[in-house]
Amino acid sequence: MKISNETKVGILAVVAITILIVGYSFLKGNDVFTKENEFYAKYERVDGLTVSKPILVNGFQIGRVSELKLLPTGQILAKLKVDPKYEVPSNTIARLESTDLLGGKAIVFELGTSKKYAQDGDTLRANIEKSLVEQVEPVQRKAEKIIGRVDSILTSLNATINPEFQKNFNSSFASIAHTLQTLEGTTKKVDNLVGAESNRMAAIFSNLESITNNLKNNNQRITSIMTNIDKASDQFAKANFSETMNNANKAVAELQTAVNKVNRGEGSLGQLINDQKLYNNLNSAAENLDKLMIDLKANPKRYVSFSVFGGKKD
Repeated sequence: MKISNETKVGILAVVAITILIVGYSFLKGNDVFTKENEFYAKYERVDGLTVSKPILVNGFQIGRVSELKLLPTGQILAKLKVDPKYEVPSNTIARLESTDLLGGKAIVFELGTSKKYAQDGDTLRANIEKSLVEQVEPVQRKAEKIIGRVDSILTSLNATINPEFQKNFNSSFASIAHTLQTLEGTTKKVDNLVGAESNRMAAIFSNLESITNNLKNNNQRITSIMTNIDKASDQFAKANFSETMNNANKAVAELQTAVNKVNRGEGSLGQLINDQKLYNNLNSAAENLDKLMIDLKANPKRYVSFSVFGGKKD
């Protein structure tokens, strides 16, 4: 049977139309040969997200975006088709993330921990993360501020470190180096001195060790001697103190006896103090003596006369 050219053209046209429809559906994200689970997610904005963008889990593609629809509320409804062999927990988050620096987006599933799995037609929780450029921008601003501050610090430091300061700084390092050299020389001299006098120092240490051993061996004897000296000192101090106290007591007793005698009128001092008649006689004699001295001063010739030629005295 011969097929006419018209039939061939019709068959080719049908095949071409079929391929065109299938290809168009595939480009729109629809797979006409397999049945996939459909999920939905609502986003406030979907910059960079287009139909046929992948759905990823830890970088592995499990589906694609099949349709984007603007809702009356201004939100964008995304239809997600997922291979039915992958089960998605009901609390999974469909996160919109950047995949490159050019702004390309993809849906990344953050799988939940629920034991209940999402069914075909369910709406998943959606979340939008900042793009890489948006995430880098705050860091860039902070870096610019830090660089500005560092530049200001370096400018201030450069203004502070003038040639005179640098000269003084270099001079200080030179002085430190000289001091270290001097210290090193002194250390060497001390080392040589110690080496030269090592035998003498060894003998001195040996003598010290010998003295220490002697003291250690005679420790008990030295302790006994010190104890005897302590006892002797105590006895001597006690003896002197006792003798002094006895003498003082004896002197006080004798003084008390003398005072008692004076109070009783015994002896010259006692009579002088206690005898009223003797006191009156002494007072009268003193008055007469005073009158005699006054008269002697007033009439000396009455008592004493002189003759130049040895004449007889009246």
